[in-house]
Amino acid sequence: MTIDPKRIEEISMNAWPALQQVLYDGWVLRLSKGYTKRANSVNPLYPSTLDLAQKVVFCEKFYRDRSLRPVFRPTPFSSPSELDQYLEQRGYQVRDQTSVMVLDLETLGVQTHRDINILNTDLDEWIEIFYRVSHASLTEREVHKEILAAISTQRYLVALTSAGAYAACGLGVLEGEYVGLFDIVTETEMRRRGFATHLVMGILRWAQEQGARYAYLQVAVQNTAGRMLYEKIGFKEHYRYWYRVPIAEIPE
Repeated sequence: MTIDPKRIEEISMNAWPALQQVLYDGWVLRLSKGYTKRANSVNPLYPSTLDLAQKVVFCEKFYRDRSLRPVFRPTPFSSPSELDQYLEQRGYQVRDQTSVMVLDLETLGVQTHRDINILNTDLDEWIEIFYRVSHASLTEREVHKEILAAISTQRYLVALTSAGAYAACGLGVLEGEYVGLFDIVTETEMRRRGFATHLVMGILRWAQEQGARYAYLQVAVQNTAGRMLYEKIGFKEHYRYWYRVPIAEIPE
């Protein structure tokens, strides 16, 4: 399986859109009212032509002017290649190393399904379920909803029930031959009972029916249980990314 990691980067940014986005000399500057670093960071995806120091200072001011701390999201193929080292020297610290995992859907095994409710036409209902299951702070809900509403490709919002209660929920986003998995959560009291696996399999089966050939997801490196779950299904790490955040106040 040969998948260009830059293609994964592009479709994952489409699948988790920023509410505002600026392209600056090959770097994608994303803004979403501070909700998630993924949607509020500098993504150095394409080749650069400007001086590196000049670009970093521009980005720092760009985020400070919007009352946000500057966050960079390097990858092993960031441009220019010396960016990560430069940020470290400038006082930026690594945060939240993340594994990008991929799966060839032709290798997907057969699993029985539990009761999966398809909610892809009702974002309001899914948001309510997500915050009930995840117990996330309700202060983030409206921005979260805005991001999901801004998805321009096909989305699939699902929830899994057991004995009449919501056990897990998640999101699949389809673009061409690729489906991305996002916001996979399980109710705390219902973990380690296979619900997340059945939920993911339901999303992947749906994606296959729509013509998808590959699946991808992003999981924190320290999330051992999550990585083991995805590996059991057949996902394999393709590359990693991480964030660089300032340790202290950056000078003007």
